[in-house]
Amino acid sequence: MNITQTFYDSMAAQYDKLFQDWQAATREQAGILDRLFREYGYDRTARVLDCACGIGTQAIGLAALGYAVTASDISDGELAQARDRAAKNGVQIRFEHADFCRLSDTFTEPFDIVIAMDNALPHMLTGRALAAAVKSILGQLREGGLFVASIRDYDSLLTTRPPYSPPYIHKTDKGQRLSFQTWDWQEENYRLTQYIIEDEETLRISRFACEYRATRREELTKLLLDNGCSAAAWKFPEETGFYQPIVAARK
Repeated sequence: MNITQTFYDSMAAQYDKLFQDWQAATREQAGILDRLFREYGYDRTARVLDCACGIGTQAIGLAALGYAVTASDISDGELAQARDRAAKNGVQIRFEHADFCRLSDTFTEPFDIVIAMDNALPHMLTGRALAAAVKSILGQLREGGLFVASIRDYDSLLTTRPPYSPPYIHKTDKGQRLSFQTWDWQEENYRLTQYIIEDEETLRISRFACEYRATRREELTKLLLDNGCSAAAWKFPEETGFYQPIVAARK
């Protein structure tokens, strides 16, 4: 088990604590993606693969809108959470354990749309690993299909290499919850430590560690075009309402 699997398996039961209201976030993010898909000519009959589904934040919201959703992840802990949350939301989703660097090991059919949201691709710690992931993901798209991903704004972050992220402070029925990250940079790679502090009836502090590689938009765009995409466009939070830059690439 690698550090990414350990990170998400360990955090799976607490991942929703990063949100003020996870359920509302599923609806909001699905609406953002739905508008983007429609901009590219898709309606809700499209077959969608969420290849880094986590606890189902995007997959469940899209399924609730009527999309035919398949969801996969490398973390069994997060897949278990996603299955449970899908059942509680009354939506049908096919879930599979799969590494998005080797999607063809699990899937034989092509999809109309593949998504990889929430900074999933920068878990690839080398340019070669990122290239393998892009090739694998685009291999599951039909001709004319759409790939959508979001990553942090690393073009900006690499100019300052901040040591931490601003904290989120969420009021709860019993007190408050804080979440923030520290970032230990080694050139373009950094070790992230996620803290969740619950200051309620008792004080509880949780800590989870992972690694990322700061991926510039130019690098990802070139990989998409080199691996069969005819065009790739970046869309920013002020345009989409999503909290990270989004790339949309047509195969």
